[in-house]
Amino acid sequence: MGLLDGLVGGFVGGEMASVVSGLIAKHGGLSGIVQQFQQQGMGATIGSWVGTGPNMPISPDQVHQALGSDTIAQLAAKIGISPQDLSTKLAAVLPGVVDKMTPAGVVPPGQ
Repeated sequence: MGLLDGLVGGFVGGEMASVVSGLIAKHGGLSGIVQQFQQQGMGATIGSWVGTGPNMPISPDQVHQALGSDTIAQLAAKIGISPQDLSTKLAAVLPGVVDKMTPAGVVPPGQ
């Protein structure tokens, strides 16, 4: 995951890079994150992040719903913040991270 860590770290920096990289790895890569959001009814939102147009915003509650309470709680505990704060931070950074990881408007093979 070295390349992923570098890309994510360059976009979000610090602890959030570790959290986002771990989140992506937990879901089997970027394609797993995309699938998770699609299964939770947020296909248009994640599709906008992958595509080449503007990124649709996402609320902290939607992030929490898409990723699940257990995942959010585990990641929040790992870095010592509340699940609410983590959801807020992820809502702010995930659109940009997914966008940066999909510059051609598609999820690259193997991600």
